[in-house]
Order: sequence, then C-alpha cells, then structure tokens
Amino acid sequence: MQLKFYKYQGTGNDFVMIDDRENRHHLSAQQIQQLCNRRFGIGADGVILIRNHEKMDFEMVYYNSDGSQSFCGNGSRCALAFAEFLGIYEHQANFVAIDGEHTGKSENQLYYTKMGDVSDVEIGKDYMFINTGSPHYIIWKEDLSALNIINEAHSIRYNERFKAKGTNVNFVKELPEGVQVRTYERGVEDETLSCGTGVTAVTLAQAVKHNWKDSVLKIKVEGGELNVSFEREGNFFKNIWLIGPAEFVFEGTINL
Repeated sequence: MQLKFYKYQGTGNDFVMIDDRENRHHLSAQQIQQLCNRRFGIGADGVILIRNHEKMDFEMVYYNSDGSQSFCGNGSRCALAFAEFLGIYEHQANFVAIDGEHTGKSENQLYYTKMGDVSDVEIGKDYMFINTGSPHYIIWKEDLSALNIINEAHSIRYNERFKAKGTNVNFVKELPEGVQVRTYERGVEDETLSCGTGVTAVTLAQAVKHNWKDSVLKIKVEGGELNVSFEREGNFFKNIWLIGPAEFVFEGTINL
C-alpha cells in the first residue's frame, strides 16, 4: 500500500499526518511503529488520522509511536493546522478525539486547543498526579540539565502502580518567569521535546501549589515554548487552553 503523508511538528513534538476523510486507512500497531521509526520509516512521536465526523468539523485519531492510543495535546494543535490546510475550517473548529469533544482555533500563526475540564488533582508528599486527557506524574527539581530522565522516569512509569497502564512523567524547574519542563512519554517510552498534555498538567499543578485562581503560564520545553491558560474554582479547572505553534515540515509517500 502506498500512503500519502504530511509531517508536522509542534515545539519539537512531531507527527505523521494522514488525510483519511474517506476512511480508507485502518493501520495496525506494526504499521504505526514502522511509520514512526526514525531509521526505517518517516520518524515521529505519533501518527494522526483526520477523519470526517457527522457532528463535528473533524475527528482526530491519534496513535503513539508504539501503536497505543491516547489524547495528545500538541498532536491536537498539529491536527488543527493540518485540518486548516485541508480547508476543513477557518479560524475555529470543533473536533472529537479519544477523550471527547474539543474546540480549537488559529490566531496569529498559533494554534489553540481547549482541553477538557479537570476536577481531580492528587497531591502527594513530593509529587502531583493529574489526568489532562493523558495521565501525568509531576515532580519538582532544582536542576533539569543534570537529570538522567530515563532512569528517573522508569522508576515511576514501571513501578507497581503504573506499570500496567503507564504514566507520563514530568520534571519541573520553576523559573523567575514561568517554568521549565522535561517530559518522559509513555507510548513513546522516551523523552520527547515537548508534551502538550504534560505542560497542561504542570500548569494546573503550579496553580494548586501557589493557589492561583487563573493565569497564563509560560512553559519552556526542550523544543520551544508553550502557554497554558485556565480558570480555577477550588480544585476544578475549566477553560483550559493549550497554546503554541504548529508547523508543516514536509510531505511524501511511503510504501507500507
């Protein structure tokens, strides 16, 4: 099978995008892994198919590089950029993903995804755990440059609590203006240059830690910079927006 694809990236989180509005492509986990392989395939953190939806502007079907499914924040912003390129919407769109319905928009070359409301924040002795469409474990560190992220993340991701379904692990350093974040992603099973659901979870954790009622937090990731805005009532968060760039890289065809 010859497959037409487009490559997009959002702050270094990169995706193989497929126009599947005719619902012709039903990819196996092995095919997803082949597409995402950086030596023998296209290379990506995940694969996204854009499909028609009877009630929404489009459906985003997302696969991690190992073939598993979840919601991806940066992937959703790249999906918005790709759907805009395909002429599916102008300025604002309603779409559905594995975790439910979302609103998105494009403004001044930035792409905005409205994330789902969050009502459950687990506060531990030295961590927080928050699900923002994908589960995220959050730890604060003084120095991220010296961090052995794989070893430290594996001790959490594969412990007794998380080894069955997995969790993403975020390491956070507070800065004079905003925060710096490094994220280990389940499904990719490695550090990624950026994670949208991760920086969203970190923002909400910062709000709990510092008792913010609403804010726009600037987040520095390995692949650039993102912003997250929110409103808070107790530990209930709403109107959560993930904001950042999403860019076309290249297009091509590949035999599967």
